[in-house]
Amino acid sequence: MNNIATSYVLWLGCLLQLHGLQRLYNGKTFTGLLWLFTFGLMGFGQLFDLVLVPGMVDEYNTKLRASQAALPGNSAYQPAIERVIEKPEILALIPQPKHDQLAVKLVKAAQARGGTLSVTQGVIDTDASFAAVEVTLHNLVKTGYVDTYNDVTTGVVLYHFREL
Repeated sequence: MNNIATSYVLWLGCLLQLHGLQRLYNGKTFTGLLWLFTFGLMGFGQLFDLVLVPGMVDEYNTKLRASQAALPGNSAYQPAIERVIEKPEILALIPQPKHDQLAVKLVKAAQARGGTLSVTQGVIDTDASFAAVEVTLHNLVKTGYVDTYNDVTTGVVLYHFREL
């Protein structure tokens, strides 16, 4: 993964007449070489890159993540983007069944669905609230019984029960 700070340090290579190093670092080979041989488009391109560097780094990192996920041998299960509830006092206000009972219901629901479950599917199958299902699934992830990943087509967070 590329770093914005590293890109800016490479941008400073222009002080040594090495223009375009930040572009080469971020996978923009053609424009990097163009910058190198034209002195950063006579300095104007180099100045524009001061603003464009964060976008270049994000674009490169996104492409890198996508290519790594497509490599054979890599697990289809990628880390999910999770919303973590960090205030236990809010959770205390939410009426919820005992976590153990809800966890058992969620395991049975996942078994019926081939070992994978979303929060919405868990709510449908257990009649518990979204918050209760989400907290219980998050606790199962913490204990190591469940992995999370995002569905490739919809982006929905899915919970994969390893033993099912």
